[in-house]
Amino acid sequence: MSIGIFISLFGYLLGSVPTGLLLTKLFSKVDPRKTGSKNIGATNIFRTAGKSLGIMTLIGDLLKGAIPVILAIQWSESDLWIAISGLTPSLGHIFPIFLGFKGGKGVATALGFYLVISPIAVFIEFLIFAGIVWKWRYISLGSIVCATTIPILIAYFRSDSQAYFIVSVLIAALILYRHQSNISRLLQGMENKWKSS
Repeated sequence: MSIGIFISLFGYLLGSVPTGLLLTKLFSKVDPRKTGSKNIGATNIFRTAGKSLGIMTLIGDLLKGAIPVILAIQWSESDLWIAISGLTPSLGHIFPIFLGFKGGKGVATALGFYLVISPIAVFIEFLIFAGIVWKWRYISLGSIVCATTIPILIAYFRSDSQAYFIVSVLIAALILYRHQSNISRLLQGMENKWKSS
């Protein structure tokens, strides 16, 4: 079996680990699937179970996306396999085998992949995200905009790899798919705004 295939399968299984759900089961009485937005991602954990668990969920989901990519790079896999190893954790997070293929929205896990292959692209997207959330107070809007614009930055900063660009477009499509309800609420003016306090 190719090491690339092994890492990609590992990435899917790692991505399938429901970080937020595990943390809330261990350290709170909240079931994120039954409260708030009913999502297992960091934003809902932050809102329903507290800042600490929300931050821990964010870090955990980010690492799910970063670890397989780091392994693929260290084992000198081709950029195609590195890109695939960045895609499979997002697939695992969004369609986790451990939760009946009903998972999160994939933003933080994708962020882990992008941090490894292009930190400068992530820095630029962070500024965009922060500006959007500061101006309009919608986490989902910031996530949607960044997910759909980062392929452009990947194409520019990682022009050496067509595979990275293709995978970034696929990840953007997945994230948009999982944000359908958010998009609908944004258009209707019914989306929850971020409260910093």
